[in-house]
Amino acid sequence: MAKHTQAWMGMPKKRWPLMLVAFLSLSTAMVLFIRPNSSVPCTPTTAADNNHFVDQDNQIRSSLQLGNAPSPLDFMKSKLVLMVSHELSLSGGPLLLMELAFLLRGVGADVVWMTNQKPPEPDQVIYSLESKMLDRGVQVLPAKGEKAVDTAIKADLVILNTAVAGKWLDAVLKEKVSLVLPKVLWWIHEMRGHYFKVEYVKHLPFVAGAMIDSHTTADYWKNRTRERLGIKMPETYVVHLGNSKELMDVAEDSVAKRVLREHVRESLGVRNDDLLFAIINSVSRGKGQDLFLRSFYESLQLIQEKKLQVPTLHAVVVGSDMNAQTKFETELRKFVAEKRIQDRVHFVNKTLAVAPYLASIDVLVQNSQARGECFGRITIEAMAFRLPVLGTAAGGTMEIVVNGTTGFLHPVGKEGVTPLANNIVKMATHVEKRLTMGKKGYERVKERFLEHHMAQRIALVLKDVLQKAARQN
Repeated sequence: MAKHTQAWMGMPKKRWPLMLVAFLSLSTAMVLFIRPNSSVPCTPTTAADNNHFVDQDNQIRSSLQLGNAPSPLDFMKSKLVLMVSHELSLSGGPLLLMELAFLLRGVGADVVWMTNQKPPEPDQVIYSLESKMLDRGVQVLPAKGEKAVDTAIKADLVILNTAVAGKWLDAVLKEKVSLVLPKVLWWIHEMRGHYFKVEYVKHLPFVAGAMIDSHTTADYWKNRTRERLGIKMPETYVVHLGNSKELMDVAEDSVAKRVLREHVRESLGVRNDDLLFAIINSVSRGKGQDLFLRSFYESLQLIQEKKLQVPTLHAVVVGSDMNAQTKFETELRKFVAEKRIQDRVHFVNKTLAVAPYLASIDVLVQNSQARGECFGRITIEAMAFRLPVLGTAAGGTMEIVVNGTTGFLHPVGKEGVTPLANNIVKMATHVEKRLTMGKKGYERVKERFLEHHMAQRIALVLKDVLQKAARQN
């Protein structure tokens, strides 16, 4: 079988303090990070609109460069914010909402969290994440009952997270739903057609606004809700995400990165000068691990046929599930065994701590299929570590990766297998190009995709939504 590792077993005690830094980031492979605009309604853009967007971002960067500027979210002090998540897990949507909860707590907002769907039996992940929120001053309440309804009515702002959370509105608020809708901000991350159900989104036209992570996703929702459901989107804001300060601290610490690189590579059984191409997402067909492995195998064939002198290449699949062993993952392992590349492919269990793997690899592959990622947080996290990105030309990836500058884009589906294989070979044979792309990606992150950039964008949205809610009272 292909190698399957859990990299943190048996770690020397003296390295634990450093490792803990890497674990602080709430970022995941999801659901990780473009146009130069900040938070603006998703309307068709003209040249004049684009100039306006650039000016807004320049204003944001100028204010942030002053160094002594207050937090853009300071106006949220003492505001009561209710956050409703459809679930609490290690997936991108809940973790993003938690990050926003912590940002708001940091400026003195009162934040209440409710999880609409919980398993009947105790869950260690839920317990751990709820404990983290309680430690940071976020109240955690049941999503049902009289207290939930009272909190929603008293709240200054209600943030629904993901389309599925829409089921909570009628199920819990019932006849009082109309009192809450005017102060609801609906944060949507989904890009799949099965989320367009009336029972999920029938109240969408009546909320104060929708917040979506990329222009591509916003346009998709606007068109899909109109054509399939016959409903109109509310005012919609695009908010590109940003890397947490904790992750950036690790990415910019050369000593930390070197230690992480050495440890992870040792655990994988690869040498320091080997080239590692990693895909960091939950293992599923939509994330494209199967097509990536086909491309990787094809790249090995190309290198052999052309007798290219390159370092040894390895593929790392981070996001496996050692317990589930799904049919899809079984197919992946079978392919690896059939092609006899077990020594070149490494499966790593899913983890919240992506920083160690970003420090240890050379190139990130973002191979999400169909409509791609809504945004793709892992993409900007990789760029923070000066890694070039080989991504599909779909979804939010096209708003992050500058093709030919910070990485290369390839088509989705089977049509993308050979182009991705060729791009893998390019990364292996053109060292300077690879390093330059990584540097350009890091510069792009510093310019647009940091936590304070995201806070500024979200602040513009929250101000607008609060003003609308006030006018309704």
